[in-house]
Amino acid sequence: MDNPVHSISTSIDSKDYLLGKFDYKCDASFIEVPLKYAKFPEQYLRTDAYLAFMLMADDARREGVNLIILSATRNFDEQKIIWDDKWTGKAWVLGQNLAWIKDTIQRAKEILKYSSMPCASRHHWGTDVDLDNLYNDYFASGEGLKAYNWLQNNASKYGFCQPYCVKCSSRTSGYEE
Repeated sequence: MDNPVHSISTSIDSKDYLLGKFDYKCDASFIEVPLKYAKFPEQYLRTDAYLAFMLMADDARREGVNLIILSATRNFDEQKIIWDDKWTGKAWVLGQNLAWIKDTIQRAKEILKYSSMPCASRHHWGTDVDLDNLYNDYFASGEGLKAYNWLQNNASKYGFCQPYCVKCSSRTSGYEE
């Protein structure tokens, strides 16, 4: 079976696409994810990624695992809102208001532990999703652990992977899990 993730190429200018400087809602390469697969309306994915996710989610559901997209494509402007909210303290990071950090480089480094700057988010591409819960402890037990284990064993069959895992001797830098 062909992997649908690799079957469609985007018509978006590669630089604008990589940097999230386009309107995915008006781009023919993207599709809105039905609420059957998303917690919130207006979640978009590249059509090829959506087709792969739909197959994966349906197969997971048949095995008692419910995969729900919390966040999908974000363009530059949307990522900038997330960044600015964390920068100003409007949104907290792990229960902390980071606006108290006066050293701007240190504050940026704290935000960068979990969030990309605009122009650097994998979500710009329309192929990345945040699933089920935004807190790692959810995936340590119960339904969250069941979903995590299912994804570990099956996600690659559909062209998906976990890009950020626990830091260890082979991965000492980059985003936190």
